[in-house]
Amino acid sequence: MAKNSKRITLYKRIWCKVRYWQNLRDVSDTELASYLQVSERTLREYDKSAQHVTLEKIDNLLSITGMELNDLMTL
Repeated sequence: MAKNSKRITLYKRIWCKVRYWQNLRDVSDTELASYLQVSERTLREYDKSAQHVTLEKIDNLLSITGMELNDLMTL
């Protein structure tokens, strides 16, 4: 793999899956923010740079929605 090639980081990939799930389920930003236990402003920050998305936040979403991580990642 070339050193200068761009790759999608794991945290960005997970965040894209969360936003895709949100779109599929027609979940509002307010509702998603409450699932993740963050503010709506934080969601917009994650859109810019997802490196601060923690496993705790993803786990909050998964436990509230009853999803498994595999379910989210296979969307």
